[in-house]
Order: sequence, then C-alpha cells, then structure tokens
Amino acid sequence: MYSSKELLQTLEDAIKALPLECEPKGLYEPIRYVLSLGGKRIRPALMLMAYNLYREDITPCVMPAIGLEIYHNFTLLHDDLMDRAEVRRGKTCVHLKWDDNTAILSGDNMLVLAFKYMMQCDSTKMAEIMHTFTKTTIEINEGQQYDIDFESRNDVSEEEYIEMIRLKTSVLLACALQIGATLGGASEEDAQALYRFGERLGLAFQLQDDYLDVYGNPDVFGKRIGGDILCNKKTFMLINALRHASTEEHDELQKWIDNKDCNPDEKIQAVTALFSKIGVDKLAQKRINEYSAEAETYLNKVNLPKERKQILQDIAHKLMGRQN
Repeated sequence: MYSSKELLQTLEDAIKALPLECEPKGLYEPIRYVLSLGGKRIRPALMLMAYNLYREDITPCVMPAIGLEIYHNFTLLHDDLMDRAEVRRGKTCVHLKWDDNTAILSGDNMLVLAFKYMMQCDSTKMAEIMHTFTKTTIEINEGQQYDIDFESRNDVSEEEYIEMIRLKTSVLLACALQIGATLGGASEEDAQALYRFGERLGLAFQLQDDYLDVYGNPDVFGKRIGGDILCNKKTFMLINALRHASTEEHDELQKWIDNKDCNPDEKIQAVTALFSKIGVDKLAQKRINEYSAEAETYLNKVNLPKERKQILQDIAHKLMGRQN
C-alpha cells in the first residue's frame, strides 16, 4: 500500500501536470493560482486511500481524485467571494487579486473541469460514480444556503446546525471515500460503511473547528481565535449557549451579540467566559467524542484486515489531533 506521503506527492505531481496553460489567460491563471495555494489535499487523499484498500495501483483513480480537489477549491473560491474574504491560505483571494467577474467565471470553469476529470474513471462504473458526485455537489449547495439562511435567524436548533454542516462539510469527505472504494471494487456494504465513516468524521472535525475557534491555541490552530464570536456566527457553541443559558446569561450574551462598537478582545473574552460558565465547551467535547466514536464504528465494519485500514485510522486521529 501507498503511504500518506506517497499519495500526497502523487496528487501534487498530477496537479502540477494539469494542462492549464490555456487561453484566455484571464480564465485559466486564477485556476492555476487557486490550485497552487496547496492545502492539506485531504479529500483527494481519502479517495486514493479508499481505492488503495482494494487495488495496489492507484493510477486509475488519480484523475477522479484531482476532479474532487478541483471541485473543493471551486467551492472555496466562490465562498470567499460571497464572504468578501481577503485571504485564503495566506494569499490574496481571487476576487481581490483579479475581480469579482473573474472569480465567478474561473470558478464556473473549475466546476466543469471537476466533472471532466471525475468522468475519467472506469467506464463501467461511471454512471454510479457520477450519480454519487452529482448528489454530493447538490447537497453542498443546500448546506451553503442553510448557512446563509442561518445568518438572519436567531432560532437555529442544534439539529438544524448539524444537518447544515453535514451537507456543507461532511458529505464531500464521505463522497471521496465512497467513490474511491467503488472504483476499487469494494462491496456495496464496504462502500457505504466508508461513506458513513467519512460523514461522521466530518461532523466531528467541524465541531472541533467550532470549539478550537474559541478555545484553541492560534499557533496550532492556524488562525486567530475568536473570529466566530466577533461575527456572531451561528456555530455549535453559540447555538447551544443561547439554548442552555439562564435568563441572566442569555441577556448578557445577547448584549454582546447586539453590541456593534465594543472592543474585539473584550467581546471575545466575555463571550468565552459565558460559554464556559454555561458549559458549552464540555457539551462540544462530548459531541466531538460521540461522532469520532461513530466514525470508528463504521470503519470497523469495513470487511478488511485491521492493518489494511490503519491508514484511514491514522488520518482520522491526525485530523482530530488539533487539541489546542
């Protein structure tokens, strides 16, 4: 089997070799730029790992994995445009480096390229693969819309939030594993177990992201702590703080939410203290552990020797290892 390092190197080599030196440059340069920003390449790596569980030569799965990575970066490009973000992976976002129209058009082309490369798979399995991929892309759009809708709502439930992050984040991890397994010749039972493994792992990962945005070490977490608090983002933390707060705690929390002119550091400190007092830190850790345990249960259902599945166990532990 390939090591994680070998899989990542294979992906990087394939991305660098993509024929993107095309005209017009204004369409393709932003695409090359986005793909050159790197990232962890978790999703295509998971696809190759799942394929490699059943087949030793990963070559037939490389281009579909690249298609998935192009699609993921397309979603980030459009997310940055919608959010008016300035920086992605330490570099200027496309809509600022070029302009909004370029970001829209280059993003649209990335979406088409993603389908083009995903279709470079085993023709006997193409219908099944494209059904899974298309279903996933629709679900991600649904999750994005829920996220937008939640911005103007103050009554978002935990159940609604979990469904939103399942759609927006988890299903792409799950899709990567299912497609890789299916292309590798896995049984339907194994492919579905791997899908559920990725789905639950994605939920745990996103909830940990919410937790670390409040309680993480910025040097380890990789970004400023408290960003979600400053923009009143409807995360697991805020939703449950509002849900479980006493009347006095709720009023104080609402005061900070409504205050547009407060000192940022003071707001982060005060809201974090309220979160801890209400106990949402412990609740978040409980949910993270539950979803992580469920992910492991599904991985155990995959009908392969434990040592062959170790690479997926290792990446799960690595993803969930960002403690502070």
